[in-house]
Amino acid sequence: MAAAGLAGLFAVYKPAGVAWGRVREALETRLLRELNAAPERAPRQRVRFLPSPAPGGGGAVELVAASVPVLADHPLVRGPRFRKLKIGAGHRLDVKASGVFVLGIGHGNKLLSDLYNCHLTKVYTVGGLFGKATDDFSDTGNLIEKTTFDHITREKLERILAVIQGTNQKALLMYSNIDMKTQEAYELAVKGLIRPMGKSPPIITAIRCLQFALPEFQLEIHCLHETQQYLRKVVHEIGLELKSSAVCTQVRRTRDGVFTVDDALPRTQWNLQSIQEAMRNCQLKVETELEKTLAAHEENRALHQLDGTQLSMLCRSVREQSLQHNRAATCQQHDGQQKERG
Repeated sequence: MAAAGLAGLFAVYKPAGVAWGRVREALETRLLRELNAAPERAPRQRVRFLPSPAPGGGGAVELVAASVPVLADHPLVRGPRFRKLKIGAGHRLDVKASGVFVLGIGHGNKLLSDLYNCHLTKVYTVGGLFGKATDDFSDTGNLIEKTTFDHITREKLERILAVIQGTNQKALLMYSNIDMKTQEAYELAVKGLIRPMGKSPPIITAIRCLQFALPEFQLEIHCLHETQQYLRKVVHEIGLELKSSAVCTQVRRTRDGVFTVDDALPRTQWNLQSIQEAMRNCQLKVETELEKTLAAHEENRALHQLDGTQLSMLCRSVREQSLQHNRAATCQQHDGQQKERG
């Protein structure tokens, strides 16, 4: 049973060390407890004839009409009003990762699917540590080797990041299925809407160094279709490219599509009032993003779905219009010359 007015999307801040499923369970338990504790309507009344002593006395009894509550509406009979909430999870975070975690209630579950189909960019802050390698690419894994790192500079690191970004940009264009020589591609690029609208490998759309103080460093990574383990592996590969090794110390999601850290509710605000307010605050920007993204790519998809016959007819029509325009211009020029001679 869904609570009236409790439907939409909201984001919470998932702490590291907690599974996303536990976060969803904690939210459901808290919301159900508050919903069931809220004041409810009075129980229904029904008329019953109850025995009552007659006015004359003498032990006589008469039936008197009285309004009594319906026992089926009593909380001890029917139990709690709300027993379950359907809370859907958006892009998930593994146990070691933290950050923005989007969830949906009621019709918000459909909005989660729509946002997933938009393939929106997510942003992470990723910490790294040069000088060692582990079996799971994180600083808590089993140590495999130790290496030197004194030769690494920020300039060398940024050159590697530029290569990674350039390689991923080519993959982005390939999986976007867009002809970059068309006007439609230019318009999508201006709006920042060039993205794969189907399945693709993880793609890094932007990567830069935020902090560098050997042996530690911190990156900001914008990406699509990633996992947190993939980001840890990127840190490992950066270490190898720099003739050293590196482990990931932190993966923190700072943006998931239209949701940022500022939109994410901390654990102290995982309550009914804060969640309802968060849903209202994000409703407009979610609808705006869905309308902008899906409309632009539906139009581009329609152009790609034209078959060869339709394209030929379209080209023939354009050529015929051009020829008619040229003939009209030639006739006007010829008439003008005859008038001058006359």
